[in-house]
Amino acid sequence: MDDPARHLLSVGGLNVLFVMATSEEFGPHLKARINPLITGVGPVEAAIETARALARLDHRGELPDLVFSLGSAGSRKLDHAEVYQVSHVAYRDMDASALGFEKGRTPFLDEPAVVELPHYIDGVPAASLSTGGAIISGPAYDAIAEDMVDMESFAVLRAARRFHLPIMGLRGISDGKSELSRYEDWTEYLHIIDERLAQALDLFGSQTTASGLKSVTERKE
Repeated sequence: MDDPARHLLSVGGLNVLFVMATSEEFGPHLKARINPLITGVGPVEAAIETARALARLDHRGELPDLVFSLGSAGSRKLDHAEVYQVSHVAYRDMDASALGFEKGRTPFLDEPAVVELPHYIDGVPAASLSTGGAIISGPAYDAIAEDMVDMESFAVLRAARRFHLPIMGLRGISDGKSELSRYEDWTEYLHIIDERLAQALDLFGSQTTASGLKSVTERKE
């Protein structure tokens, strides 16, 4: 059984658990920097594996200071192969509006439909993110207000918040300008995204100290 402690990394005095969905997104530049927890694809797998890892770490008194989700995303609005930090995340699969609940809000859970991530990295552009269990392509983007889409980040956030841990996210845009029709439409830019995610992590490391993470409340307008 995989020991989740091997995925922890000390960054600027903070103990960080990095989380990714697939090994396809984990290229040589990231491999030189981190050893992430690989959860598998989709919100169910991401929630199960992240929560399982955190529960085992909690049992041993080894919870991280921060959970960090990273990987690829789709977007019709943003530049392909560029990296963006997650400013807000929503769960597009949740729709209990027929019962009078706000679309995107989980009934009886004290969470907004769109959750703001309060920490940030200077020098990396921010964008909002929608998480769900389906790959988004073509006209499916019309129903999504957020800037980019993935299949894991909201699930990772929920697992982290269950243990009262902050979360940050980075996503490189792999597709979205045109409709997806083959596997290579997703993988074409992953080697560039790998390098740029690694560069963003270097910025994160240079700005992070044991005294705490930067908060949006500190950001200068």
